[in-house]
Amino acid sequence: MEALNLRLFDWLNAPAHASRLTLDLAYALAIYAIYLVPLLMIVGWLQRDPARQRLALRGLVACVAALGVNSVIGLAWSHPRPFMLPVGHTYLSHAADSSFPSDHMTVITAAAVTLLLSRELRPLGVIFAAIGLGIAWSRVYLGVHFPLDMLGALLISGSVALFAARCEAYYMPALHRLARGIHRRLLAPLIDRGWMPR
Repeated sequence: MEALNLRLFDWLNAPAHASRLTLDLAYALAIYAIYLVPLLMIVGWLQRDPARQRLALRGLVACVAALGVNSVIGLAWSHPRPFMLPVGHTYLSHAADSSFPSDHMTVITAAAVTLLLSRELRPLGVIFAAIGLGIAWSRVYLGVHFPLDMLGALLISGSVALFAARCEAYYMPALHRLARGIHRRLLAPLIDRGWMPR
């Protein structure tokens, strides 16, 4: 398995003299694309539709739970990043921590699967899944992850997002009430002025 991982990494990793345009695209995907996830959750929450709010909360639960699983895996089994071996070419500074599974891929997958499970927002889920593929490519291309780090994140996060959807009836009513209460308290001045929805 490790031999396959290294072979795929060698195929996807940037060459010694990568083009500036390709590197800029990789940087945009590897560093900034992930911010679309919290932005999506905030936009979903600020809509007056309780169903959209619950969907945003379910996405948040899936992200946090999957990242928790990642932390446990990282503590139990620390896998070096490419530049720690060292192999390939590295174009992005990163802490020398465990590479498996990828947290970036975990977050984008949790959001994509949550959206794909919503009939109304499935097209947006397809877009987020495509962004996820771009993030996976970019972080291998820039030399901070192996391909199997991405596959592991996809399997873990996808499973957790499905589980969060199946168990929603058990945690969502209380979580939604709590979140709405916090929203009203924190944003009361803006709500009173009509600048923010209740």
